[in-house]
Amino acid sequence: MPKRFRVDRLWPDPQPDLDLDEAFRDLALPSPPPDRQVMVATNMVTSIDGRAQRMGTAEGLSGRADRRLMRLYRAAYDAVGSGIGTLRATDFWSTLPPDLAEQRAASGRTPQPLSVVLSGSGPVPIDRRWFGWDQPRLLVVGAESPLASSDMAAPAGTELLIAPTSHPQPSWVLEQLAARGIGSLLLEGGPTTNAAFLSSGCLDELYWTVGSRVLATDALPMVAPIRQGSPLADSPREARLVSVHRSDDDLFLRYHFD
Repeated sequence: MPKRFRVDRLWPDPQPDLDLDEAFRDLALPSPPPDRQVMVATNMVTSIDGRAQRMGTAEGLSGRADRRLMRLYRAAYDAVGSGIGTLRATDFWSTLPPDLAEQRAASGRTPQPLSVVLSGSGPVPIDRRWFGWDQPRLLVVGAESPLASSDMAAPAGTELLIAPTSHPQPSWVLEQLAARGIGSLLLEGGPTTNAAFLSSGCLDELYWTVGSRVLATDALPMVAPIRQGSPLADSPREARLVSVHRSDDDLFLRYHFD
């Protein structure tokens, strides 16, 4: 049995001492906007001062309850994705533990969500354990990637998708996912991938864990500065607060972009 955690719901409908699994079991996802078939969210953890990395990864930024919450979020989505930087830094994994995999299967879904990694023109570390997880995998690379060459292939069990541009564009990626029957995508970083989806108008929700730690470093925030200037600098993207939960001294926030 997984370890159980307690949380306080601060807003809406404040209620103390809730079971974490029960509080997030029925995570109702909104429909995608009319011009898209795939709803997209990102799940990130930062320090109090807004840093999304500690010594290159997100490890140590929050408590153990956040790790369970990450899995509960994953269980609600058809696909879980990450940029290549996360794979290089942490050997990205998106599998669910047996209890959540069984719940998905009991509801008629695949036990594991589709795992997606997005890469541009740089090398892909095909020796990572991600290529051996027991779940469906999709590797999306840019047109100039070494894997786009006809004499190279992705490891067995991984579907390779080559974008028509040097960096896969979020709208094109979502079209490819929709064609595969995917209706929801949860991003887990990194900051550059978040920036690409946000700036292209392809991000609908944000799950943000504020860990009770301060780093005071120059590490990236949850959304990296957008290349060639941010289109949101003059017209910021507005978000609506959906819920706030507390686990010890960490906060779990959920925002929706209207």
